[in-house]
Amino acid sequence: MKLFVCSNRWRLSSFWLSVVLMSVSAHGDHQVLLQGGPRLAIVDADGSISWEMPWGGIHDIHRLENGNILTRQGRAAVVEIDPEKRKVIWKYDSAKENGNAGKRVEVHAFERLADGTTMIAESGVGRIIEVGRDGKLVREIALERDQPDAHSDTRLVRSTASGSYLVAHEADGKVREYGRKNGKVIWEYEVPMFGKSARSGHGPQAFGNRLFAALRLKNGNTLVATGNGHSVLEVTPDKKIVWQIHQDDLPGIRLAWVTTLEVLPNGNYVIGNCHAGPGQPLLVEVNPTTKKVVWQFDCHAEFGNNVSNSLLLDVAGESLR
Repeated sequence: MKLFVCSNRWRLSSFWLSVVLMSVSAHGDHQVLLQGGPRLAIVDADGSISWEMPWGGIHDIHRLENGNILTRQGRAAVVEIDPEKRKVIWKYDSAKENGNAGKRVEVHAFERLADGTTMIAESGVGRIIEVGRDGKLVREIALERDQPDAHSDTRLVRSTASGSYLVAHEADGKVREYGRKNGKVIWEYEVPMFGKSARSGHGPQAFGNRLFAALRLKNGNTLVATGNGHSVLEVTPDKKIVWQIHQDDLPGIRLAWVTTLEVLPNGNYVIGNCHAGPGQPLLVEVNPTTKKVVWQFDCHAEFGNNVSNSLLLDVAGESLR
């Protein structure tokens, strides 16, 4: 197992954009884009920080095909950043646009779609929208919510290969799949409590089913990051759990608020581990067949305890980012 620890080295080269955003690690470590500190930063495989800019908290981040970064600014705006210029080149503010002025709105998920439009999940008003580059509304899907709340209607939302949206409804403790064309719920899964009582808080001592993410696997099953459930579950279409990792299943690692998921080309899972405290990794790479940890990213001292979202830059695969 490789333990990755950030160094305090910082470097910048003239060819950083191609190296940092498009390179492939030759020795099995990973290059990571994350927010914490408060800043956006890229940590190279040798532990040095090769790029950074001041930035506040986020819940979602993407690298676009052109190398730009799509992320959140404040509570409700989605922005595209040119990393070379460290400049916002596109912005959509859900707190002001398309009928939301004066309403409480938070944005926790978004995605640039293949047709060039941007999907944005608007918590508070309870909808998924798709907007063009000009900000005009192209599509709107109303979200079902048992416990409406602008802060926790949703966490991550992702499109699937079949043309639907998988929505992590944090407050409801449910994954709901919505048809993109008709907006109807076509599948739903309630994250189980496993016979335990809810415990408040954000760290390892808390417990609940306030999930963060859901990813549709190629086999048709759904991988769920259960948030303060401290676990990752693989669930079949008929809602049976066929694979799982819980809080203390990985030797020497304690899962806290389990956030992002990435499925790497080699089949391994990279799991986000937020609010876990000092001495615990922010990211863990696990071989799902053996449940062995093959890499972990420990940068708590550098980026703090609230790194809820990150992205590997040296691999290309299915991911929630």
